[in-house]
Amino acid sequence: MTVKLHWFLPTTGDGRTIVEHFHASRAAGAAASREPDIDYLAQVARAAEGNGFEGVLTPTGTWCEDAWLTTAALIRETRSLKFLVAFRPGTVSPTLAAQMAGTFQRLSRGRVLLNVVTGGDTVEQRRFGDWHDHDQRYARTGEFLEIVRGVWSGQPFDFAGDHLKVEGATTIAAPDPVPPIYFGGSSAAALPIAAKHADVYLTWGEPPAQVAEKIAKVRELAEEQGRKLRFGIRLHTLSRDTSAEAWAEAAKLLDAIDPERIAHTQKQLSASESVGQRRMAALHGGKADGGVRGLEVYPNLWAGIGLVRGGAGTALVGSHREVADLIEEYHAHGIEEFVLSGYPHLEEAYWFGEGVRPELVRRGLVA
Repeated sequence: MTVKLHWFLPTTGDGRTIVEHFHASRAAGAAASREPDIDYLAQVARAAEGNGFEGVLTPTGTWCEDAWLTTAALIRETRSLKFLVAFRPGTVSPTLAAQMAGTFQRLSRGRVLLNVVTGGDTVEQRRFGDWHDHDQRYARTGEFLEIVRGVWSGQPFDFAGDHLKVEGATTIAAPDPVPPIYFGGSSAAALPIAAKHADVYLTWGEPPAQVAEKIAKVRELAEEQGRKLRFGIRLHTLSRDTSAEAWAEAAKLLDAIDPERIAHTQKQLSASESVGQRRMAALHGGKADGGVRGLEVYPNLWAGIGLVRGGAGTALVGSHREVADLIEEYHAHGIEEFVLSGYPHLEEAYWFGEGVRPELVRRGLVA
């Protein structure tokens, strides 16, 4: 079975260092040397399309540009690239979300994918006016997705839950095809919602054994619902012609990180309610004392990104062949979709597309 490859749109800015402002204002993090204007994002999107990526993930939050508007503006800049639009169920009505996705699907001729981000940080959620606690947010997400799918049925839909209620919810037309729903979450509250509603369950890049354990849990829950899910993983990538060159580039990224920035970010992340975020933090321990290879938590899996970035904090680092080896290992555990990124996103799309992708083709993992 082949894998699907996706890239990332850096809508908070980009550069040759790790540019990220997790749940903060853009002014609070490292400055981006490349602003996320439409011209630069179009370059990244076209690079992803030209290098064989099926889609691009666009993040959501107060620290980046709006994903719906940004990706809609890029429809005419690309031809076949799909847009994995991240959005938060607590910030928009389910009927409106169903309408937006349907409109996007028709205008793009079938190029929208939906990434549901329930939210694991109370501070960030309250900026959007969401005062639900962690478990309530996931319960509401389940109701939200039930309504969205009901609206997409093409018939007026009624629903009354603990958090959401609609009567006669409908839109001008059902999307064709129905956009697949990507969903992440590692907590006990998240996994049953994923099993019941998601098409693709996404995990962050933990070592393969931990990923396999999580997949097994979600697969079992999905089977209890009479459903089958696909599984994806969110990772960064840094590959070069030789392993030494790749690790030298990783060392440059690490050397550019201010220790005070690490301390500030880790203090901020420690307040997150996200179980997945705590699992990411456990990989690096918040310290860079051991140097670049001291953050290698599994062969060719590097946790240095997570020192100053929330969410996905690990990277595939090595020669093109070594990176392909690790992708093949994840695939053997059930991962079918890889959502990748790298700094800067324009150049790294080419490094991966021209280096790793041919390796995957030779192995029959990519068509």
